[in-house]
Formats: sequence, C-alpha cells, structure tokens
Amino acid sequence: MDGTGPSLCVMQVLIVGGTGLISAGIITHLLARQAQVTMYNRGQCERSVPAEIERITGDRNQVDAFLATFKTRRFDVVIDMICFTPDHAEATLKAFSGRCAQLIFCSTVCTYGVKVPPQVLIDERFAQEPISQYGRDKLACEQLMRRAHASGRVATTIIRPSHTYGPGSPLIDQLEFDSASWRRMERGAPVVLADDGLGLWQSTHRDDCGRLFAYAALNQRTYGEDYNATRDEVLTWRSYYAAVAAALGVTPTVLSLPADRIIRRDPGRFGLLKEISRYHGAYTSAKAVRDVPEFRCGTSLTEGARLTFADQKRRGAWRGDAADPVYEALVAEAQSLA
Repeated sequence: MDGTGPSLCVMQVLIVGGTGLISAGIITHLLARQAQVTMYNRGQCERSVPAEIERITGDRNQVDAFLATFKTRRFDVVIDMICFTPDHAEATLKAFSGRCAQLIFCSTVCTYGVKVPPQVLIDERFAQEPISQYGRDKLACEQLMRRAHASGRVATTIIRPSHTYGPGSPLIDQLEFDSASWRRMERGAPVVLADDGLGLWQSTHRDDCGRLFAYAALNQRTYGEDYNATRDEVLTWRSYYAAVAAALGVTPTVLSLPADRIIRRDPGRFGLLKEISRYHGAYTSAKAVRDVPEFRCGTSLTEGARLTFADQKRRGAWRGDAADPVYEALVAEAQSLA
C-alpha cells in the first residue's frame, strides 16, 4: 500500500492449489481485478497457466517444507483450494496466520448432508450433518477455520461450492463423474436416470463460482462468514439432461431405474449417485449475492455444457464408444421395466 489511492494498490494473492477447475475461474477474475497472483502446487497438472502468475512448486503434504516455503512470505489473501483434512487446515493456519489479511477456505455443500429443510433450499444456517468422509473432513476444517477467526489468529472466509463444471473437466451425469451418457445421447442411444430424475440439482460454471472467491478477497463483509456458491437456477435431473441434450443438438431417450438397482450394479463406479446425486441438492446463495454484489452467474447449463464438450473434444478427452456392458445392462433392465 503506497497511500496514493486504492486504484494503484496491487492485491497480493496466493492460491494453494491453483490448477483445478474452480481455480481457473478464480484466476480469471483475480487477473481482471489486476491482482498479483501466486500459486503453490506440485506442478504436475498439464493445464496451462497465464504467464504473469508466479508458480511455486511443492507438496502441501510435506508439512515442514510447506511451512518453510512461506516463512518469510506475506500475502493480502490466501485461498486454499486443496485443504481436505484437519491436518491440512492446521498446516494452513500455522503457515499463514499473521502473514495474510484474509484466508479463504474452499469447503463444500457436502458438509450439510442430505436432509431437506421445510423451505427446500438450503442456506448457511442449515445444520451440518455430512454423510460422507469427504464432507466430515471438510466440516472439521471449517471448524478449525472458524476457531482461528474467533480467536483473532486470522480473518477467515468459508465458501461452499456444489457441482461446478466447465472446460478442463468432464461434465457429470446423475450416475457418475465421467459420464457415459453424453456420448450415448450424441449418437441417439438411450440413457439412464435414477428415480425418474425428479431429484433437485444445481450446477454452476467454474467462472461464475470463481467470481465469488475472487471478489470476496479483501471484502471485509465476508470476514468470519460462510457462503454457498451456487447458481440460483434449480433443476430436476430430467431438466438437467434436457439442457445438456440441447448443447448436443439432440432429443434424448431417457429411461429410469431406482437408484438402489443402479448402485448394486457397480457400487464403486456409481459412488456419486450413492453418496450425493440420489439426494436433493438445492441451495440458496442469496447471502453471497448480498455481501459480494459482483457475484452473479451468467452461464446457462446449455451454454456451459457446449463449452465443456468442445474443450473435451479439442483435448481428445471425449468419452468414446468403447463397449460398456455395465451401462448396457442398466439400459436393458430399465427397458424391461418400462
């Protein structure tokens, strides 16, 4: 800070991680804010990074080296995108307490669990009762962050994305992370939904989600607060599939099976359905919009899916037509019950 006015101040931001899907959106908006961005990660991701970003190579799991790396560094904001366990959170707090003005922690809506409030949409006041180990670990990290803020160690902000997608990653379907449905749709083959596809769901493009992180940075209204980071459009899975089909220019043939039958076919493959997508996932981000007015979600699912698929095809990552007996068995079972 040189005292000549905020327009001439350069915000120094460290992203722990930085090459993931949401991070790509965060970086886009931080650079638009003319922030000076540094990222720390193992340097193993092939995703391209803007040349103006400083890169520090290291493994956060090597705690002593992680702490030593930042012993003499100071940042305005630290955004931790790869904090998954309480040990990670403790290391982050030890490394950056007193060395930054704000610590932003990427959590997850999985900390809420699967209950549905009377008003259907889950806000930040809803009880956190996660059912997965991932959600329980993230909640434990949140609790450490909140205690650090309350004790005055560092100002913390907690952001909870839900399903975030975009170029650089596959687009999930209701059953699995690396969807078999979209290539099948494209060639006119039937696809399968669970429980008639009536569950509620939200999907947020990476650039829209990243906007909240980037504009929460040094926004004092966000200090000590937690936020959902979701697009306000709530879909059923049937309408989700229809929106994605529009991106492919097709009319899909959609079949349905009970979720339990699908999971029994291959519990490992369909872990997404087992732990997450068989349940309603509908949230409100009104609090984030109130405190961070720059946070707005302008990318429709159809447009976002079109961009995601174009990226996959460009990279040669579009799921092909290899034999898939498990999925074909689901289709045959659904057809027999129709």
